[in-house]
Amino acid sequence: MTVSKGELDRRLSEFRHRLSQAGIKVTHQRLEIFRELAQSAEHPDAETIFEAVRRRVPTISLDTVYRTLWLFVDLGVLHTLGPPRDRMRFDANVAPHHHFVCVQCGATHDFFCEECDAFRVPDEVRAMGSVHIKQMEVRGVCVKCQKASSKKIRASRKKEET
Repeated sequence: MTVSKGELDRRLSEFRHRLSQAGIKVTHQRLEIFRELAQSAEHPDAETIFEAVRRRVPTISLDTVYRTLWLFVDLGVLHTLGPPRDRMRFDANVAPHHHFVCVQCGATHDFFCEECDAFRVPDEVRAMGSVHIKQMEVRGVCVKCQKASSKKIRASRKKEET
């Protein structure tokens, strides 16, 4: 799944602006790494980004991709998602939004919700420190996995009937 051309252009423009403000050069490798992430709505992990960018920039290393992604996080042009499971995932959409995460396949999808945005952070949390971002992560089973599970159940029942 990819984002629209308009959204990609907006993200790339914001990316260039942020790097310029920070006095950081927009190198070919940095641009390719960000472009790979910014055009995806899949919230890829560093290894997935590395594999895709390596097709266009064969000399890039996995270490460069990781260091660059963490630089982008520090600059605020990326967010990381959820607690690391197997691999950390990254998100170039820094506009307020929330995530649905499939607990079976790991697919992550953005969703927008004014009620979630309006969530008041409890005083107990504020006592722990200053809050910079409020982001909801909803976990469940995606439609694709639900369909696959239903097919398995139906196939199992057919076997039992024969």
